[in-house]
Amino acid sequence: MKNIAIFAVLLGFMGIASPVRAQTAADVKQIEDYLNNIKTMKADFVQVSSNGGTAEGKLYIAKPNKIRMEYADPTSVLIVGDGDYIVYNDKDLDQVTHIDYDDIPASLILANDIKIDGKKIKITDFYKDPGQTSVTLDYKEKGDLGPITLIFSTDPFELKQWKIVDPQSVEVAVSLYGTQKDTDLDSSLFKFKKNKSNPLNYKNKK
Repeated sequence: MKNIAIFAVLLGFMGIASPVRAQTAADVKQIEDYLNNIKTMKADFVQVSSNGGTAEGKLYIAKPNKIRMEYADPTSVLIVGDGDYIVYNDKDLDQVTHIDYDDIPASLILANDIKIDGKKIKITDFYKDPGQTSVTLDYKEKGDLGPITLIFSTDPFELKQWKIVDPQSVEVAVSLYGTQKDTDLDSSLFKFKKNKSNPLNYKNKK
């Protein structure tokens, strides 16, 4: 018992912080400022699903509402959003599907003015320790997806991962690596072009 007491005192002197589970106004502002100050972003990503699926590729974002996710082989999928609509291109099937922005979890971070006001976007879970901040957001435009969890590193404060639960109750986590913000991105990244020599089969999602 004495050793336990001494260890507890030592922890106090060492300044080891306890996790925080209730956000402050400063925490919310830090998250809003980070997301709203992004102009462009590019990163490598690794996607892991609770059903065992894995994939990796490259992510490009240009605000407002432009996104490109290039999945590496063997996934062979390309997602391109030009600000008006999103194209989902399954290269193996030579098939292109038009999908809604609400059907991709990254849509939340693509807007220019993100306000976590407890109405349109509200916090349903929060966790903060010396190494990271995790916030779960529920928002009206999420479609059939569950709330999204954003995980930020502390120093520097930077988005490292997002997690969602899809309509099939599969949790999907996308982790970002080598993130670069506010670099020049070619506008052609956000334009989808068919292969003229091998026309693709277009299908509408709805």
